[in-house]
Amino acid sequence: MRAVWALAAFAALASVLFAAPKMKDEYAQVNGVRLHYVRAGKGPLILFLHGFPEFWYEWKGQLAEFGKDHLAVAPDMRGYNLSAKPESLDQYQMPVLIEDVRALAAHLGYKKFVLVGHDWGGAVAWAFAAAHPECLEKLIIINAPHPAVFARLLREDPVQQKASQYMLLFRSPQAEPTLTANQNAMLVNVVLGEGLKNGTFTDADKQAYLAAWSQPGAITGGLNYYRAMQVGPPPPGAAADSSVGNFGGQQFLVKTPTLVIWGEKDTALTTHNLEGLDPFVPGVQIKRIPDGTHWVIHEKPAEVNAAIREFLSK
Repeated sequence: MRAVWALAAFAALASVLFAAPKMKDEYAQVNGVRLHYVRAGKGPLILFLHGFPEFWYEWKGQLAEFGKDHLAVAPDMRGYNLSAKPESLDQYQMPVLIEDVRALAAHLGYKKFVLVGHDWGGAVAWAFAAAHPECLEKLIIINAPHPAVFARLLREDPVQQKASQYMLLFRSPQAEPTLTANQNAMLVNVVLGEGLKNGTFTDADKQAYLAAWSQPGAITGGLNYYRAMQVGPPPPGAAADSSVGNFGGQQFLVKTPTLVIWGEKDTALTTHNLEGLDPFVPGVQIKRIPDGTHWVIHEKPAEVNAAIREFLSK
């Protein structure tokens, strides 16, 4: 009986010690805009940047996990959800987005941190690492192409060019009415559709996304990343080099220890993006998840978290 009580006491203690940290909503006035972010835990800073058309909520599983021994922070990037949504495309240029990240970290009281990014958040993370290597302990990229490699593929690779045709729509005036028609039906289908069927997403998750997408200006804010950067394959009849806004070259040399996690079933960003990384990211480590798609963070959270944990421990 005494042993049973001891086990019960240990279980109760463990539930307290290892419980997921409480998440807190906060705001920061940085770089001329008001950014909303969610934080959990305390310790070294690990900052998570979401992609399109997501928001801080993409990282709720990572906030719970890494908030156990870090200050884990996931902002709504400018243009999204509860953060400011400037109208001018100049406010979505890469140098501005890079400064948002640096200024938010400074607001939180950190000069150096771990940066994690997916999709557009990954594009910003790549650029941040190249511009501010002094700020980063480590860099983790999830299904986000290195700008120089992606530029080459958009110029030369028919497979990636075909996969990226949607970017031309996203830059056009037809993007908003197309994506938001029938209560955001296309967004729901692309991001949540399969996950709602297989249990990856719940109805509560769906309602959270619908609420974020319904924030005034939120869809346009996210699309403005594509428009400001002019990212995408060459339009019909255009020169082959009219893509990606001149991203590329040695300006994107990344010397920070880097892990790339890639869901290999990503239909928008092919695995060709993993080829030719070494000249731009010396010593890069690559973790392939064969049955993961672009939404691998949601589909395989335990595997993604384990890969990040292993990389941080080295």
